[in-house]
Amino acid sequence: MPVLWLVLILAAVALAGFAAGRRKALSDAGGDHRNLHSLPAYYGWNVALKAGVPAAGLLIVWLLAQPFLVSLWVAGDLPEGVVTEGSSMNLVMSEVQRTATGLRAAVDAGILSADEAASATLAEQRVIASLREAGRIVPGELPRPVITAAQQMRGFEIAGGRLMSGAVLLLALAGLVWGLAETRAAFRARNAVETGLRAVLVAAASLAVLTTLGIVLSLIFNTVAFFRLYPASEFFGSLTWSPSFGGGSELGIWPLLWGTLYISAIALMVAVPIGLFAAIYLSEYASRRVRAVAKPLLEVLAGIPTIVYGLFALLTVGPLLMEAFGNDGLGWMRSGTAVMTAGLVMGIMLIPFVSSLSDDIINAVPQSLRDGSYGLGATQSETIRKVILPAALPGIVGAILLATSRAIGETMIVVLGAGAAARLSLNPFDAMTTVTAKIVSQLTGDADFSSPEALVAFALGMTLFVITLGLNILALAVVRKYREQYE
Repeated sequence: MPVLWLVLILAAVALAGFAAGRRKALSDAGGDHRNLHSLPAYYGWNVALKAGVPAAGLLIVWLLAQPFLVSLWVAGDLPEGVVTEGSSMNLVMSEVQRTATGLRAAVDAGILSADEAASATLAEQRVIASLREAGRIVPGELPRPVITAAQQMRGFEIAGGRLMSGAVLLLALAGLVWGLAETRAAFRARNAVETGLRAVLVAAASLAVLTTLGIVLSLIFNTVAFFRLYPASEFFGSLTWSPSFGGGSELGIWPLLWGTLYISAIALMVAVPIGLFAAIYLSEYASRRVRAVAKPLLEVLAGIPTIVYGLFALLTVGPLLMEAFGNDGLGWMRSGTAVMTAGLVMGIMLIPFVSSLSDDIINAVPQSLRDGSYGLGATQSETIRKVILPAALPGIVGAILLATSRAIGETMIVVLGAGAAARLSLNPFDAMTTVTAKIVSQLTGDADFSSPEALVAFALGMTLFVITLGLNILALAVVRKYREQYE
């Protein structure tokens, strides 16, 4: 059964439970809601929550766990000789997954029946022809073990889908019966509903925490696996970045880290002064009419996709800098892709992050501080410099930190505007690259995830995580210090 149908059925069961629970409670109270412990709607919500929430939770867990478990089962059944020299189990499983996806597409297009797609007797040539007819690109020959594993995966998916539908519907009906069984006039329905909603809210809050924990653990485990294959002393001690999937790689992080910090520094030198001055003008000097027009226009910059900024850097800013600093100008710049190109465009992108947050923070400074400063004879500029900005400093530091994190994590502007050269140079007109850009390049294509050249992406990501965490701790210390002074 398609997941959408299952969700609609769950919604219908919950809606029916709401109506039935409300009706039963009123019937038990003799039609007079004054004889009920809670309002009639609470009895309906109690039944709806018991019918819908546990079943929906099971559906989500099943959808997340089934692909992982199916892959484990299929990988365990593969013959030993399927992993040839120059290949790995990850690459074989990627091919199995693509073949299984193609079989699913062939079934959806009516080229194969569901039984044929899962049949182990289906000829290899029929499978390849069906995949190509369904618009899937496949090699000239697929090994029989790969086809068999894909058919097995498809069979597990079908069986798992049927079991999931049955289990979810059975749990929904069980919840419906449970909710109706406890529905009576004296039942504390409001307490049960509030407890259930509290549990849902706790689960939603826990999901964010668990997601963060899962990201960190995945980085840690893969980083440890990388350092088992590649010495940490060379990763942090080498000044050369030269990956090679054939072996003999030099994976020093410092050229990438230098490019990241260099481009981010230029971007912040553009974004922080312009954004902060714009925030001061909008909050302290601009009229309401000007503010109503200027602030939304400024915030439009935050909604532009980063790929558009990357194209702007490649097609507009780079050529303009070449005219001024290239061979036709001062001769400092050899190509349009450079640190300066990416830094300037990234700074433009970060302006609304600094200006919008700083504007809100400055406006949150109590008016009494302004009035007291004016009462002591200070001018408007003196009030801004000596009263408003110091009082708003903790929030402004937070805005700058957000912009810094955004700059460190940017990829598309770097790829199109800064180039791909990993080098240590002080010249802002040289092409460089960043950690995020190399993470993308190392994980692009059919990389062997058991090799250090692919696992290095996780070590790079872990390094960025530690840097960002350090920036957060530093900013928190600054905020606490100045907050104590002005509260």
